[in-house]
Amino acid sequence: MFETDTITAISTPIGEGAISIVRLSGPDAIEITSKIYKGKDLHEVDSHTIHYGKIIDPETNDVAEEVMVTIMRGPKTFTREDVVEINCHGGLVSVKRVLEIVLSQGARLAEPGEFTKRAFLNGRIDLSQAEAVMDLIRAKTDKAMNIALKQMDGRLSSLIKRYRQSLLETVAHVEVNIDYPEYDDVEEMSHEMMKEKTKEVHAEIEELLRVAKQGKILREGIATAIIGRPNVGKSSLLNALVQENKAIVTDIPGTTRDIIEEYVNVRGIPLRLIDTAGIRETEDIVERIGVERSRQALKEADLILFVLNYNEELSEEDLRLFEVIKGLEYIVIINKTDLTQKLDIEKVKELVEDKRIVSTSLLKEEGIDELESAIADSFFAGEIDSGDLTYVSNARHIQLLRQAMQALEDAMASLEMGMPLDIVQIDVTRTWEFLGEIIGDTASDSLIDQLFSQFCLGK
Repeated sequence: MFETDTITAISTPIGEGAISIVRLSGPDAIEITSKIYKGKDLHEVDSHTIHYGKIIDPETNDVAEEVMVTIMRGPKTFTREDVVEINCHGGLVSVKRVLEIVLSQGARLAEPGEFTKRAFLNGRIDLSQAEAVMDLIRAKTDKAMNIALKQMDGRLSSLIKRYRQSLLETVAHVEVNIDYPEYDDVEEMSHEMMKEKTKEVHAEIEELLRVAKQGKILREGIATAIIGRPNVGKSSLLNALVQENKAIVTDIPGTTRDIIEEYVNVRGIPLRLIDTAGIRETEDIVERIGVERSRQALKEADLILFVLNYNEELSEEDLRLFEVIKGLEYIVIINKTDLTQKLDIEKVKELVEDKRIVSTSLLKEEGIDELESAIADSFFAGEIDSGDLTYVSNARHIQLLRQAMQALEDAMASLEMGMPLDIVQIDVTRTWEFLGEIIGDTASDSLIDQLFSQFCLGK
């Protein structure tokens, strides 16, 4: 087990609530708690039990808080160390007071993600499972949460370990044959085995990367920019999708002066909606800044929702926007269909080519279902398989899988050229190392520190 001191932190969100939890982990967790706890002898109680008592301020001997204390002895804990959780009232003052008392008895304030880091260092989880903990916390939809749960359960880890083991056995077999070349057919057999295994693992990695785009979308969301001339209904669209009045809606053009961001769940797909200021020429300095930010949001968007007004003819501004989004992924929304038609629909169809057109009346809440279906179709053909598929959603994992696949392709090319096996082996070993970085077997200390620093305090 990784030798360490005892750490502590508040593990629940700061603020008012039913309870707040101060967590300790380390060799002195139970001893430190015993010094400030009045109730049963915590050294004598069974592991994984919870006990009522009081926290005593050692400086004044006064009761600081009424608590429930959970005792969990290692190695059957998340960190594989002794863990204590002090459940106190959910007020801001009470939980901070308990934390200060715990710190005064020798515990150290934990760094961000240090509890999960200890679980990794102590062999409780690997690096991909540790990263899944944060994915679970940040999940915006049920499907994203399910993917994170499966990764926490070790589904991706098991695949990576199987690929690495297959490559390791192949390299070991080839080395034995090179070292003991007693038979004439040894070299030919080694070449064939290397070809077979590299192709096999390459196909497996290729399949993981095939669905990686979907996994990344489910994890991070689709960056979706809402654009259009002022007063066509962009803010109304944002409010309709979010089902809240997040944006101010008026008949005055230029009301939206800045970009407004909001997450929304559309059929299991998280959209990071960006309501942009209307893109137009303006003398208003503040509005002009908003327009520039809108242009930047367009460049970074995965999907654009382009809103047109059914009650107005196509303008020069509309045509300019069609030029701006040319070659990008977009859906045209013809809004205000409850009003008299003035828009030339056939002209719009010519401009959009093969893109989807959806008609809505946001005032009457019509067309939202059709729009949601169009968004889902654009990225998942309307269906998301979160059952048997193992999704790779982490950008770091995707990059390492691509590097591993490239190393395998280099090995396969060398085999086709008839290169010596000890040369081919270099690329196969590189593949093994890239895969090892995903689960942390070959990751550097600086990478591990950087990854865990992104976690929240107390996790």
